Amino acid sequence: MNKSILELAIPNIISNVTVPLLGMVDLALMGHLGSAVYIGAIGLGSVIFNVLYLSLGFLRMGTTGFTAQAFGRNDKQEIAHGLYRPLLIAGALALLLITLQIPIEKVSFYLLDGSAEVKSLAREYFYIRIFAAPATLSLMALMGWFVGMQNTRIPMYLSIFINVLNIAFNLFFVKVMDMNVAGVAWGTLLAQYGGLAFGLVLLFINYRTSFLPLKRKVLFQTDLLKRFFKVNSDILIRSIALILTLSFFTSESAGLGNNILAINSMMLQYFFVFSYFMDGFAYAGEALIGKFTGSNDRHKIRKTIHYLFLWGFGLSLPFMLTYGLFHSDLIRLVTDNTELIALALKYKWWMILIPISTFAAFIWDGIYIGATASAAMRNTMLIASVFVFLPVWYFGLDFWNNHGLWLAFHLFMISRGLLMSLFARKALNI
Repeated sequence: MNKSILELAIPNIISNVTVPLLGMVDLALMGHLGSAVYIGAIGLGSVIFNVLYLSLGFLRMGTTGFTAQAFGRNDKQEIAHGLYRPLLIAGALALLLITLQIPIEKVSFYLLDGSAEVKSLAREYFYIRIFAAPATLSLMALMGWFVGMQNTRIPMYLSIFINVLNIAFNLFFVKVMDMNVAGVAWGTLLAQYGGLAFGLVLLFINYRTSFLPLKRKVLFQTDLLKRFFKVNSDILIRSIALILTLSFFTSESAGLGNNILAINSMMLQYFFVFSYFMDGFAYAGEALIGKFTGSNDRHKIRKTIHYLFLWGFGLSLPFMLTYGLFHSDLIRLVTDNTELIALALKYKWWMILIPISTFAAFIWDGIYIGATASAAMRNTMLIASVFVFLPVWYFGLDFWNNHGLWLAFHLFMISRGLLMSLFARKALNI
């Protein structure tokens, strides 16, 4: 079981870690331009796309769960249509996002807090990056399908390719073309389309025998569509609640000033570093739990859960140690602003606690997705958001300012892990 988990997790870890590394390079490029407004603009602009794309994360998560279960049943027809269906939906949703870009921008910046200069730069970023939507959403569907097929190597190759390409474009536009926030946006857009082209080539080379003829009757089969949209609507609600909570965190950070926004944006990058690392094991859980759910092997489902949590807890400890011993060095990687570096020390312990307070939620996410236990995922997220994060934020911000904001964030993540533990036996039928 450990071998199976690691064979799936390690490629995912490698590919996932490249994502926050890209974010850190973006922040470092902006952080060395001499003003906190550039960091804040990237942080604020990225919030909008986090809301959009992570809200639509069902294109990856739902695809993984359904494909893994079809793989476990050896249902070749549903394996093929399990790719066609989300790709079709990805194209339709991307067209909708581009069509509605102006109202999306207006509503987003009405809701988000920040200085006029930060918002102006963030708008520029938004109107460039929005045109990457077709590539971004199609890649989500492709990645989910590959993981469902128990193949995490291709997503690794894809992620490395996209993020190396993105970093190269960003360095070119910012350092050579002397652009700032707009250069980062153009780099992201071009890298996404380059990644989609590479992904389609890998799909054809490795899985051309899986391209069964598209059957409209199967594609639009009523019972399959109902289940597809039921599961994905639950994941959509769950994802919206998660991203709105994280976005609210960023917006409230902006309300505390440009320096606090910059500090919290930098610390969140190390939350994402750990989350993407831990998601490697969550993705392994998606693939294995989905396969064993499809083959109805309850013993292996329980065994997989046991080993996933051993890995999750064990790996959270060295991350805590690293964040504690090298806190200032990690902040200096992102900025050389001495005022920001000094201010970050005030919030050191919140960064150190990130791994231990979050790992359980990440592991359970993968397990629930593989089992397509979407209703329980949705319910636990809503409870944690509405009844834990918001009350703690409301009372904590007045008394402890940014410390109160971080307290709300940590209790939100802890409660998610505990609630999914309580719901697991019934939700997963184990």
